[in-house]
Amino acid sequence: MELRGKLILVLGSLSVGVLVLNLSLLSNDALSHVRYAKADHTASGKYAHIDVNERNLQIRNSRMLLGRPVNKLTAQSENHPPTEYEHIRRKIDNGVTELWYYMSAQLDELMEDLNHNGRERVEEILENAGHQKRSILTDIYNLSRHDNHDKWRKKESEDLKQLVKKRLNYLQNPENCFEAKKIVCNVYDDICGFSCNAHHVANCLLVAYATNRTFVLESRGWQYSIEGWESVFQPLSDTCTTIGDVEAIEWTDPRSRKFKKAKAVRLPPFTVNPSPHFYPLAIPKDLSERLIRIHGFPFVWWFGQFMTYVMRPNDVMAYELELATLRLGFQHPIVGVHVRRTDKLLNEAEFHSIEEYMVHVEEFYLKLERREEVTVKRVYLATDDDKLLAEAEEKYPDYEFLTDTSISKAAALESRYSEFGLKGIVMDVHLLSQCDFIVCTMSSTVCRNSYALMQDLHVDASSYVHSLDSIYFFAGQNAHHHVALYPHEAQSPEEISFQPGDLISVTYHHLDDHNNHWDGYTRGRLDQMSGLYPSYKAESKVEIAEMPNYKEVDEM
Repeated sequence: MELRGKLILVLGSLSVGVLVLNLSLLSNDALSHVRYAKADHTASGKYAHIDVNERNLQIRNSRMLLGRPVNKLTAQSENHPPTEYEHIRRKIDNGVTELWYYMSAQLDELMEDLNHNGRERVEEILENAGHQKRSILTDIYNLSRHDNHDKWRKKESEDLKQLVKKRLNYLQNPENCFEAKKIVCNVYDDICGFSCNAHHVANCLLVAYATNRTFVLESRGWQYSIEGWESVFQPLSDTCTTIGDVEAIEWTDPRSRKFKKAKAVRLPPFTVNPSPHFYPLAIPKDLSERLIRIHGFPFVWWFGQFMTYVMRPNDVMAYELELATLRLGFQHPIVGVHVRRTDKLLNEAEFHSIEEYMVHVEEFYLKLERREEVTVKRVYLATDDDKLLAEAEEKYPDYEFLTDTSISKAAALESRYSEFGLKGIVMDVHLLSQCDFIVCTMSSTVCRNSYALMQDLHVDASSYVHSLDSIYFFAGQNAHHHVALYPHEAQSPEEISFQPGDLISVTYHHLDDHNNHWDGYTRGRLDQMSGLYPSYKAESKVEIAEMPNYKEVDEM
């Protein structure tokens, strides 16, 4: 009876009311009034009635996250949907996913105490629930295609991308290079591979943008290629590629007089001290309302524009990428799988079997088959393990695996730091970003950079990735905060308690016993206490920072 009670509790405490609440907010009626109750699981295992006041609390907290006024929902104008509509639509999609994570994790745990018949029954429940989950997610997907806002989303996304690109071109090509103030960065051989350096270079451009300075990269003599960055990528400027005879000062507070007077400032890798307000995960205030409306993870879209700019292939590299695409038979639909082994397993990540990746590949195709016919299930396999392809093909004969084994061999430690190795990793990152979905480990910068680049190819690709270890993070980032939407009382010593409006600092450690994810819980810190809490009870706070608005560029 105890196990039966646990099973009932799991199935009955899935926060379905939260899903119903958010669905109701999408209707016009719910924008003005709601007359229903929702059930929420409490510490005692009973159900608490939550009235319209909590529904109003959720709306107020959601607007606080979005930086919106509390008095009323934003009226639709200029043919675009209200920001709250877009926010809640995405929140429902994420809520269904978190619901599934929680239910499947809890039932998997229960199965350890069940006999054979009991385990078979739970597996049947999970299979049926999986079908229902995919149906709901498909309906949410179709909703966004039939709400008369799809054309606007595509145009707004493209307009924003072109605007940022125009500003970057202006910033990087000053009329007078000698007079232009600059941010200068180096590539690093001793502490960084390619993807780590790409991350750093894109961040340097972001800092240059935020401080209204031209970015100069010093990369000649790089361990990958003596020609430096431009051996595979376009120059970052057509008119200003050196700081000349100026001696760059070391990083200091951008608000200081010393920084403002300096002709050139050198940015160190990763962590900067002091860390400026505009540092990741912040987005610019002048674009914030538009980014929050159009994208589920505004910062990764924002950083993706800088990553895209610094990784524009030169003519030779573009030709080789095109040849590789044709040679491999790279076609859609396709899922990218990045499996990092070798040096990463020494101290940065855990071993993950190919089966762990393929669970999420199969889930992608099961959902896709609800929307369209799938005749070939393709996987682009990017790995530094040249034996993995044979293993994958043997275990998953129904899939077509695309990979270039020469790239895998080039990624091996003994040949990685060469021009051939450089082109191989550039191809992997490029092709992963071109995929419809990526399964990877966010502890790897290859994964994070591919995910960032992917944002430039879609309206909103914030949910087009699944990581087997960490959630997304930015090396050296400022604090990532969640805002509590609902009250929570800790139900075990491993959990923390909070009240609506509390700011929770999300903690990151992919080698932790609890990795922040995929069981319906998140790990965070509040008032010097660190612990878990139900993911659906809090939401990411979008950090907004003052940056130059480049009005002179927008009016050109």
